[in-house]
Amino acid sequence: MTLRGLYLITPDDDDSDRLVERVAAVLSAKPALLQYRNKRADATRRFDEARALKALCDAAGVPLVINDDWRLALEVDAAGAHLGEDDGDLLEARRAAPRLVLGASCYDELARAERAVAAGADYIAFGAFFPTQTKTTTRRATPDLLSAAAPLRRSRVAIGGLTPDNAAPLVAAGADLLAVVGAVFDAPEPLAAARRFNALFLGTPAVAGRPADAASFS
Repeated sequence: MTLRGLYLITPDDDDSDRLVERVAAVLSAKPALLQYRNKRADATRRFDEARALKALCDAAGVPLVINDDWRLALEVDAAGAHLGEDDGDLLEARRAAPRLVLGASCYDELARAERAVAAGADYIAFGAFFPTQTKTTTRRATPDLLSAAAPLRRSRVAIGGLTPDNAAPLVAAGADLLAVVGAVFDAPEPLAAARRFNALFLGTPAVAGRPADAASFS
């Protein structure tokens, strides 16, 4: 399964049933990955929501990634986990959970991406590329960073303020995945917005340094 296309991240929503409904409404767009992200809920609610989303993703054939918590990813049998700089040691996660697809936030630092790959990351995420309301960030990545990371031979993720109208240059620069929250879930027609992101990858030639089939997993 190739890591290329829309990387959909769940929105903040304090109603678990509504969250599941919102996600279910867009999974037919076939995002490459769905990430469950909830920094406000307690452990019980996170487990319940992750398990509900896992069932949805299984039915839709979309791999589920858990933000922040590789142990929760193992508990709900998710495909992977995504770790930021404050979410634990990537090497520890790789050794403890060899089957998980592991992603790492690398912000605006190529050196951080190099360390993440050495520790076992399957994909590396850069951003923010544009102003974003999802989280407070003072670090700003540039398209050149995506190109510079090509020799690392891992799928490259662009995140931060992406829209269907501003993301095409990032795909051209080497982004294999476009990570999005609000531009899909806050759109008037979320499913149509998700499909617009996927369309940005149609007919895009491979960038020098990218593996022929990108990073993949089963």
